[in-house]
Amino acid sequence: MNSILLLKCICEDTRFSILELLQKNSEMSVNDLVNKLKKDQPLVSHHLRALKECNLLKTRDSGKMTMYSIASKDVSRLISDIIKTSQKMASCCDMPNCC
Repeated sequence: MNSILLLKCICEDTRFSILELLQKNSEMSVNDLVNKLKKDQPLVSHHLRALKECNLLKTRDSGKMTMYSIASKDVSRLISDIIKTSQKMASCCDMPNCC
């Protein structure tokens, strides 16, 4: 996957929120994510499928549920770096509507 495609896959509010939640909780079901995100299940499932197709997530069957987690340490590190960098940049931005 090239860099642009990777960023396109990550740079969507719901997808990035999913990645952040999985970063904090290591593994979650669709229902867990729906409850945390307060979004409809079909929407969350759509974004989970996209993230999995981009190889950012992996799945594990647990009975009738599918558990989702971050695919690798590299992806986990990338999410952490994006969060840290955005926090630093937001604190130095002088424009009210910058981000």
